[in-house]
Order: sequence, then C-alpha cells, then structure tokens
Amino acid sequence: MTSRANVTDRRTVAAGLLFGAGIAASMIDLFIFHLWLQWHHFYDRSTPHVGLIADGFFHAVGWFITVAGLFLLADARRRGGVHWPRWIGAVLSGVGAFQLLDGVLNHQILRIHQIRYGVDLLLYDTIWIGTAIAALLVGLLVLSRTRPR
Repeated sequence: MTSRANVTDRRTVAAGLLFGAGIAASMIDLFIFHLWLQWHHFYDRSTPHVGLIADGFFHAVGWFITVAGLFLLADARRRGGVHWPRWIGAVLSGVGAFQLLDGVLNHQILRIHQIRYGVDLLLYDTIWIGTAIAALLVGLLVLSRTRPR
C-alpha cells in the first residue's frame, strides 16, 4: 500500500473509532439513559446540581469526539476516498470500546456513573458489558477482514 493510501486508511479507522465512541457517549448514553429515562448522571456522588454540571462536561466531550471523527472522515475522503466497510468496523469498535470502558471503569471500579440505585444491577451490567464486548468483537472482525493488502 502506498504511503498516501496508508495515511487515508489510518485516518478512516481513527475517524470511525472517534465517531463510534462519541456516538456511544452522546447518543446512546446521553439521550437514552440521561435524558429520556433520567436514570442517572455521569457523577452521582454529590448534589443534583453537580451531577448536571458533570453531565454537561461529559457530553460536551462526547460531542467533541464525534465532531473530531467527522472532520477526520472528511479529510480521509478528500485524500482519496473512504473504504466504508472499514469505517463501519471502526465505528462498531469505537462504540464497543467506549461502552466497555464506561461499564467496567466508571460503573464497576470507580462507581461514579451508576444506572439507577436501589435495584439489582447484575442484569443491566451484564447486558451493557455484553453488548460492549459484542460490538467491539464484531468491529474488530470487520476491521481485520477489510485490512488493505
């Protein structure tokens, strides 16, 4: 693969990873769990006011990552095109990596981003971490199968 094609491929993968992580943070977590269901805030170990401020910073970073991924995607398209199946594999990997990091680090280890309180979290955590692993594995498989020769 030529150097230019290699740069475009790396940018395509980086764009997908950032976009996927940003979508997981902003769309899935923000819109479903924070706004629609109103189950929790990013940081729940203080007042509701602090929780809302923490949500704001968390989701601002999520949107920043999403937009950065789109800028990289636009740059990859300008440089010579995007191999869309490869980008989709990177997006799935980004979603899975974010969910896995969130589910293990924030939910289990730090316990700063819990889903609801006073309920058994085993089913929720199993589904959250299980879907994270599934998305990550499918994404990595697609990336592996679409690797340029």
